[in-house]
Amino acid sequence: MKIGILNKSKNPHPEYKTPGSSGLDLRASILKSITLRPGKRVVVPTGIYIELPKNLEAQIRPRSGLALKHGITVLNTPGTIDSDYRGEILVILINLSQEEFKINNGERIAQLVIGRVERITWNEITLLEKTERGKGGFGSTGKV
Repeated sequence: MKIGILNKSKNPHPEYKTPGSSGLDLRASILKSITLRPGKRVVVPTGIYIELPKNLEAQIRPRSGLALKHGITVLNTPGTIDSDYRGEILVILINLSQEEFKINNGERIAQLVIGRVERITWNEITLLEKTERGKGGFGSTGKV
């Protein structure tokens, strides 16, 4: 499937690193490095603009290596990009570690995952169908 892209950065287009990758790597598009202090957040531009069909969305997700090695994650995970959004893709990063983290231009900072969107209409009901789980939530199904 082809998706429209406008790349105003000096970095390559977002790309899949392996044939089995679900996410395309997004890179920071910045003129000077950003130092992200512990407990702080920052909006990082990517220089990427996309044109999605109405039945698709894009999600911004963290990179597991940044999270594990440096405590850096995407704050509003997953961030949703609607099909009618035409602005620059921006990534909100937060530093959950105790050490400063330096973000350089071209650094892979997040993943972009494309998914289908189902549109619904509400069907007003007066009673929910009973299930085995019922109202159980937040760990009600056990650890195993």
